[in-house]
Parts: sequence; C-alpha cells; structure tokens
Amino acid sequence: MAVKRHGSLEAVEARIEHPAPITDLLARSDDRWLADMTRHVFNAGFSRKVIRDKWPGFEAAFKGFDPSVCAIMDDDWFDMLLKDPRIVRNGARIRSVQRNAMFILDETERHASFGAFIAAWQHKDFADVLDYLRKHGDRLGDKTAQYFLREAGVDSYVLSFDVLKRLSLEGVADTLPASSKQRRAIQNAFDGWKEESGKSLTYISRVLAMSVESDRQPRFT
Repeated sequence: MAVKRHGSLEAVEARIEHPAPITDLLARSDDRWLADMTRHVFNAGFSRKVIRDKWPGFEAAFKGFDPSVCAIMDDDWFDMLLKDPRIVRNGARIRSVQRNAMFILDETERHASFGAFIAAWQHKDFADVLDYLRKHGDRLGDKTAQYFLREAGVDSYVLSFDVLKRLSLEGVADTLPASSKQRRAIQNAFDGWKEESGKSLTYISRVLAMSVESDRQPRFT
C-alpha cells in the first residue's frame, strides 16, 4: 500500500531513516540526552518553532544541561529561570529538567552512562522502554518519549496520527494507548510485523504511516 501511494519501494525506503548504531548511543554524552529530553518535554503543547528559535537560550539558561548541575537546581536558580526571557517560562517543565537530570544520574550510576542504559533496552520490548521512562522520568509520557527516542536514533515506533490511522484500519488500536493492555496489543502487532519482515521498528512505523492518505502534516512517523 505504501509503494502504491509513493510509486516504488525505492521511493518509500528513501524516506525511512536508519536507527543509530549502538556505538552512537553509547557515545552520546549525558548532557545531550538531558538536552534532547528537555527539548521534547517543552515541544509538547508548545510551538516547536518557538522552542527551536529559543534553543540557544535554553542551552545557556540550563548551563549546558550538565545533569550534575541541573540535578541540584535550588530555589534561587528556579526563580531566575521563571523570569528568564531566553526560555519558555513554564514552572512545571522547568522543574522537570531537574527531575530528569536526577533520573539520568540514577541510570548512569547503574549503567556507567545514560546511553548505555538506553542501549541495553535496544533488544527488549519497546513498550517496556516507554513504560520505564513514563514511570521514572518526568513528563515523559508515551508520545513525548517516542519522539525523544526516535530523534536520538533509537529503533522505535511513533504513534503519530498516520500510524494510528493504519493501526485502526488493521484493528489493532485507534487511539493513543491508555492502559497496559492497549500498549501490549500495539507491541504485539509490531513484534509480529518485525518477525515477518525482518525490518526495524522504525522501518515498520514509517511504512505504516506512508500506507495511508494523510490529512495532517507529520512530525515523525
């Protein structure tokens, strides 16, 4: 169906990015993981253009996103950030930087780096990765975590509008999952397609998106 819509297999595959090799995930420093995490937390519900345009200010305001520094954010620094025009001044999301810095430091203590923690999940159920981030991180719900991991190069599916449209047509799911049962149904479907095709979750997710007529501008699929 994707080939029919886009003309050829080559045209479809030209639009599919490859997951990053494990070595790239391991090489990414903890401050970049926190920066990427923060960007996606702030992207949710805000204009992405505003966040992109302000991003150099975010880097400066949060001192390069060093987790050891952000984890000990005191009230004075927090109050300064609430008044800092270089960033989006949302208190709950500013505080999430501190909490996610603590999360990263906890995982770094167990795995030597946050990249090593993420790399260790690569061959496990992606739904479990999302569940772990949702429970242990801050403001890392399913959609935010999916975008965060996809952009970092982790093999992943993203439940975009188009992907959900195809999953609905296939009788798998028609809304973002809100329960463990719904998440498991989606994971089982992707596992089945992965076993049949030998392709990555990223590949399958992109093909699902390209198999439907989109009436929205996608961000990731």
